[in-house]
Amino acid sequence: MAQTIAFLGPRATFTDLAVSRLFPKGEKLPMMTIPECLDAVNENYADIALIPLENALEGSVNITLDYLIHEVTLPIKGEIIAPIQQHYLMHPGQAANWKQTEMIYSHSHAIAQCHKFIHKELKGTPYEYATSTAAAAEFVRDNPGRCIAAIANDLAAQEYGLEIVRRDIHDYSHNHTRFIIVSKKEPDFSGHETVEGNNKTTLIVMLPADHTGALHQVLSAFAWRKLNLSKIESRPLKTGLGNYFFIIDIDMKLDDVLIPGAMAELEALGCKVSLLGSYPSFTIEKTGYPAHEK
Repeated sequence: MAQTIAFLGPRATFTDLAVSRLFPKGEKLPMMTIPECLDAVNENYADIALIPLENALEGSVNITLDYLIHEVTLPIKGEIIAPIQQHYLMHPGQAANWKQTEMIYSHSHAIAQCHKFIHKELKGTPYEYATSTAAAAEFVRDNPGRCIAAIANDLAAQEYGLEIVRRDIHDYSHNHTRFIIVSKKEPDFSGHETVEGNNKTTLIVMLPADHTGALHQVLSAFAWRKLNLSKIESRPLKTGLGNYFFIIDIDMKLDDVLIPGAMAELEALGCKVSLLGSYPSFTIEKTGYPAHEK
C-alpha cells in the first residue's frame, strides 16, 4: 500500500519537489498550512508529513518547531536537505520577449533571493508577491496573453507548461532548505541509501530554574563525550517572558551509551529532556544545468 504524504502545498512547490524525490510512489496530499500537515498525521488522515524546518538564508521555520512541541506529539523519522534553485519562467509564447516583462510574480522569499538578477537584468520591472512560487507559475500559465514571468523551480515549469528562460537566477548558490519527515510509523525509504554517519538525533531540553552557568552545564554534558552538536536553538516556552526551552541536534544516531548518558546527566542537573527523534538524513543533489542557460 502506498504511503500517504501530507505536505505544504500547492503542487510544484519546493516541498512537493522534496516529496517527489524521497517518496516517488507515495500518494500526495497538499495542505494549505504546516499545522494542517501535522494534524493530518496526528489524526491518521496521512501516514507522513513532510514539512520545512530550516532554510540556510531565512533561518528556522518557527511554526514547525512550535507546533511540534506545543500541539502534537509526533516523532521526526527523517530529514531531506534540498537545494533551492530558482528559475525565471514564462509562457512559451512570451519567452522571446523576456526583457520586456511587465510584471514578475513569486513568493516574497523567492523575490528576495533573486534580487541581484532582477536589479541587473530587469531594471525597473515591478513584481507582485504570490502565496507560493507554484501559485505564481499557475497565474502565468493562466494569462498567456500577458508578458509576465514567475520565479519558481523546475517542477513548477513542468507542472504548468512554462519555459525556463533563465536558470539559477538566485543570488546565493549555497541556499538549501531542510525538510523533516514526521510520522507515527516507520517510513519506507526504499531506493534511498542510508549512509553511515548521515544520521541525527534531536533532543528537547528544558532548563531548571534560571541560574548562572545553567546553559554551560548543559553543553558540557555533550562536550566531554565528544558529541558534535550541529544546531542549538532556543524557543519560548509560552509561559512568560524569559522562559525558554532548547532544541539540540546531535550529529549521530541514538546509541546505547553516549547520548543516553548525556540525557541522564542533564536530568540529574534538574533539566527535563525528551527525544524528538533519531533519524537518517538525505540530500537532493543540484540539477546540473549551467547558470542562466536558456
